[in-house]
Amino acid sequence: MSLINTEVKPFKATAFHNGKFVPVTNEDLKGKWSVLIFMPAAFTFNCPTEVEDAADNYAEFQKAGAEVYIVTTDTHFSHKVWHETSPAVGKAQFPLVGDPTHQLTRAFDIHIEEEGLALRGTFVINPEGVIKTMEVHDNAIARDVKETLRKLKAAQFVASHPGEVCPAKWQEGAQTIKPSLDLVGKI
Repeated sequence: MSLINTEVKPFKATAFHNGKFVPVTNEDLKGKWSVLIFMPAAFTFNCPTEVEDAADNYAEFQKAGAEVYIVTTDTHFSHKVWHETSPAVGKAQFPLVGDPTHQLTRAFDIHIEEEGLALRGTFVINPEGVIKTMEVHDNAIARDVKETLRKLKAAQFVASHPGEVCPAKWQEGAQTIKPSLDLVGKI
């Protein structure tokens, strides 16, 4: 069963954020758009490049009214050290969420049981706590957060424009489609 259009299951975790340990729950995802970016573990090779990419684009996510959460199977203590020792991860101004009990990786169906790690999963969640987009792939392939930002903006657009859809490669401000019987077979 797909997680698309399902509500995020209740969870409680701890994150390292702005020099402090802070609680993060499913309730924190409500009231604004959220982007959860799962990574296998801190101190790996591809993960810092993805954190840095998210950090470099964080202002765009904030401008779109969204919070970014990086989630790994490590503890929040590991995230503190990771933030302090990695120049790439040190750029992060968003919560680095620890999931050592694997409640989040299992709830989002991206847990690798035999390794105790997460797959690279990205989830865009609406202000009601409902998953609107998801992307999951092999850990050897890092993501481009600009595509996540594009998907966030598309999800926001269709949420505020019922009856319209965003075509392939849609970018903010581009034309959308209003599905109708007269368009069938003409696109």
